[in-house]
Amino acid sequence: MSVLVDIRNLKKVFTLQKGPFRSGGVIHAVDDISFTIEKGATLGLVGESGCGKTTAGKAILMVQRPTSGEVFFDGTDLSKMSQKELRRLRGRLGIVYQNPHSSLNPRMNIHTALSRPLEIQKMGNAAERDERIAGLIARVGLNPEHLWRYPHEFSGGQKQRIAVARTIITHPDFVVLDEPTSALDVSVQAQILKLLRALQEELDLTYLFISHDISVVRYMSTNVAVMYVGKVVEWADRAQIFQNPLHPYTKALLSVVPIPDPHMKNRSRQVLQGDIPSPRNPPPGCRFHTRCPQVFERCRQEVPVLLEVEPRHHVACHMYST
Repeated sequence: MSVLVDIRNLKKVFTLQKGPFRSGGVIHAVDDISFTIEKGATLGLVGESGCGKTTAGKAILMVQRPTSGEVFFDGTDLSKMSQKELRRLRGRLGIVYQNPHSSLNPRMNIHTALSRPLEIQKMGNAAERDERIAGLIARVGLNPEHLWRYPHEFSGGQKQRIAVARTIITHPDFVVLDEPTSALDVSVQAQILKLLRALQEELDLTYLFISHDISVVRYMSTNVAVMYVGKVVEWADRAQIFQNPLHPYTKALLSVVPIPDPHMKNRSRQVLQGDIPSPRNPPPGCRFHTRCPQVFERCRQEVPVLLEVEPRHHVACHMYST
């Protein structure tokens, strides 16, 4: 498959303002991450809360301009484009946010919410837009009469279906899914995940699927990238990540995933000691060294580079570098 999205050395730094009760400083939310996403595939971006996953997704779409680095979409560097140029390209890019309750305008009925992206992108006339909306609202499992209702009249699962419909109404090529099911009940989560997979196959969509839930990432993803305190520490095919994890942090994450197999009930769990370092003051060297059970002196001094240690399997760990 051809590469649709190519992320190179992406960084996003937030500067905190000084004040009477604020000491200022800098937050390294995303710090020099690189990976690619192939057309029609899903890259699962996984890690603990606060590791920079959502910021990375927004920086890739230029919702938040990155501090440095390059984001190539279909061969074009988005980071070099002006806001006017990006606006013309927005129809090919989309994002589904975590909380459907806050991502929909409460004063806008569903028909207006779905038609607005088409109007902005100048797609079709009024009749053609209505036809596309009617077809899509049925495709996401809602009824035509729902188009004239307002967000407060829907359940959480229905709101997320509407949010998905709004995102794909322009037939985008690439969609960032920012924990799209974490705010929903478990039974509804499964329905939304099945819908997203069906839409991907039907419309040839490419996904960046952001989640802290390893089980959901395993179900949705073609490839998986693991983040820790702003850095990608491992990136590989889904099978390689789950069958042969290399980074100690990835191993610890996978060790706590429930497996419905009675023969594995005695599987050892790796409980990490200590707290996650702050992105405001990350430790020197490898950022995982303060919690790593296999730490040695080099880890405390030198930042590991993300290297391809096996075919299509990249890891940032001194145990695998020469």
